[in-house]
Amino acid sequence: MMQNWILPENIEDILPPDARRIEKMRRDVLDLFHCHGYDLVMPPLIEHVESLRSGTGRDMDLRTFKLVDQMSGRMLGLRADITPQVARIDAQLLNRQGIARLCYAGSVLHTHPLGLTRTREPYQIGADIYGHSGIESDIEIQKLMLDALSHVGIEKIHLDLGHVGVFRSIATVSGMDEGLESDLFQVLQAKDLPGIVELSSSLDEKVRRALCLLPELYGGMEVLDKAREALCDFPGVMNALSDLEAVALELSGRVSDLSFDLAELRGYHYHSGMVFAVYAERCANAVALGGRYDEVGRAFGRARPATGFSMDLREIAGLLPSASEETAIQAPFSKDPALLDAIERLRSEGKRVAVDLSGLEGKAGSRLEFQDGKWCVVETFLMD
Repeated sequence: MMQNWILPENIEDILPPDARRIEKMRRDVLDLFHCHGYDLVMPPLIEHVESLRSGTGRDMDLRTFKLVDQMSGRMLGLRADITPQVARIDAQLLNRQGIARLCYAGSVLHTHPLGLTRTREPYQIGADIYGHSGIESDIEIQKLMLDALSHVGIEKIHLDLGHVGVFRSIATVSGMDEGLESDLFQVLQAKDLPGIVELSSSLDEKVRRALCLLPELYGGMEVLDKAREALCDFPGVMNALSDLEAVALELSGRVSDLSFDLAELRGYHYHSGMVFAVYAERCANAVALGGRYDEVGRAFGRARPATGFSMDLREIAGLLPSASEETAIQAPFSKDPALLDAIERLRSEGKRVAVDLSGLEGKAGSRLEFQDGKWCVVETFLMD
């Protein structure tokens, strides 16, 4: 009896023609990155677990599959995110003094899916800029992200901008301890106003008002004006708002819709400045995510300003119209030199040619046939 093999939950094969489409997207996006001056790196799938979770917070640790190395006895991890690996490469291996532009593509593994319908094996592709702390690199990386999404066929883009510096500035002024800061982070992410009120009850009234206001600061450019008026006592907030406005003015003409969410603290223990997410039609999940993470390299001995983004090509492929099956030109099995030359010529032109080994493949469609003294591609049809 044949074994009915079942894959683990939220793990699946990719079959043709979807595999072909994802691979084409990967090539097109990497070519785009190359044309913008980004160098490709290929980190390993597995590393010592300490390296994979350095500077990324507890969430990444929980998301990482772990196993014992049979050679060293040390704990290893299967990467759940490629970005920390790229930060390690920049800090320890490249050691460039100026700006470094790096990109990557590869599978990552998650212990649990990030959503009910999402895979635990995303195909992550992204780009990062190291060594520049100004708003110019934030703008460059977000423009590159929008270009990449356009390349793979995502239209009507909604861009959501946030800045962890808003909450961080309020937390610093309040003098709250690390435990309270972490708890407030959780309720702010959930936009849980009663939870915010309860947790902030021991803080200064000015801080309590600011924290309770954050969940309401979602919308268009008017959000920045409201925040400037209400949070003027927090200097760090003003700087964050200026950066958000500068990016919005640069990108507003490149997206269908742009909004701000000042309570968005995704990756709070990982990111250090502006964060952003892109949403598309028919998808509840963000199709691309990114932000500034200046402190991650510190764990590898060399803190560098950094900003970047990533997206999951498997998720994006599911949003596009179903890919059609790509047929091949059928060629008869023969050692005729003229036929072999014709096959080689077609393949050098990028045509797909398959040799009919059995004589039974592809009776309809394009075929190589010998006509008028030469091998030609002809269309054949099956009669009803």
